[in-house]
Amino acid sequence: MKLRFYPLLAVLLFGFSSAQLSHAEVKPELLRTSTNTQHSFKQDAQLIKAKYEAALFTLTPYTFAHFGLRMYRQTQDPKYALSLWVDAVRIANSLSKFANEVETPEQVHQYSLQKLNQLKGKKDERSKRRYQATLAYPEYLFLGINLLSNMARANEFGLKHQQDAKLRAILRRYDFAAYASAPEMIKAWAAQLANQVYWLRQLGEQDVVAEFTKGLRLAYPDARDHLLSEQQFNNKIYGLSHIIFADSQYYLHPVKESDHQWIYDYYRNNIDEILKRCKEDVIAEVGINFLLAQLDNDPVVLKTRIAISAAIDRQHHMVPSVTGDLELERGEHRNVLAIMLLDWQGFLTEKSLQASPDIVVNPPYGLVRK
Repeated sequence: MKLRFYPLLAVLLFGFSSAQLSHAEVKPELLRTSTNTQHSFKQDAQLIKAKYEAALFTLTPYTFAHFGLRMYRQTQDPKYALSLWVDAVRIANSLSKFANEVETPEQVHQYSLQKLNQLKGKKDERSKRRYQATLAYPEYLFLGINLLSNMARANEFGLKHQQDAKLRAILRRYDFAAYASAPEMIKAWAAQLANQVYWLRQLGEQDVVAEFTKGLRLAYPDARDHLLSEQQFNNKIYGLSHIIFADSQYYLHPVKESDHQWIYDYYRNNIDEILKRCKEDVIAEVGINFLLAQLDNDPVVLKTRIAISAAIDRQHHMVPSVTGDLELERGEHRNVLAIMLLDWQGFLTEKSLQASPDIVVNPPYGLVRK
């Protein structure tokens, strides 16, 4: 069960009285954030950041790079250069393997079946949905989860694989619209599909953003939110938040609220329900979605910041999972999002629009400049 203790911590952190603040509600008169309140949020972000930076070299390369890339895109601090290099090496290795070993339709099929079997037999709702939905489209596990994600990240670095033409030819053998518009696929992979349809557009390949957006709205009509399981409600909100993330190319440039008005309207109308039912990483993503649209003073931002600040374990200096798990590796995603939400740095310079090509001075073998 997810424990909420926002009112008590709001009293301790921000001086709000328990009468002023309900379980998941911030009253309008409290939405004028003071300098002290903002300072407290920044202090909380630094608390988590210090915890993770002290342990970065104990994390797996993927998680190490995930944290460092986001911190670099917020701060452009060169101390994160190693994180970007590690990510570039991971991308180069993956794309080289795909170009040489997962090239033919049969190789793609066999690789995908191995990935699918990893989901088989798992009992949690998310895994069961993913297994059942992807049985009809096993190649998706290779194309979307592996190939496309690596090609897009290389592209953001100003790089491409030396066999880029071959990799694009593999992508073009398949119609991504089949995955992006299938209701059961959306209910299993909403956030991932949101990323992937924007990555395809980013790479100049198939554009199925509209098909996915329509499919997501049909799969999750707002009037039926109350019928969704907690997992499915989180999947819906996670999918919405990743549309915004993907449109920003992951924090590289602002998005226009008007381009996604239906999402921002939904958030504003349902924020209290989101706070009650969603995990902390999803709550943080909703708040960051507003920051990406330069809506820093929207009441939703303060509500999400209060929720995330209140969720911090003050003894261990991090946001635990909904079950109380404090393991650093498993918690990196939610905690790096918490840092970004609580101490948003904005969009720093024109240079940030191209991620980090200059900092990856010598691309690892297999990657070349675009």
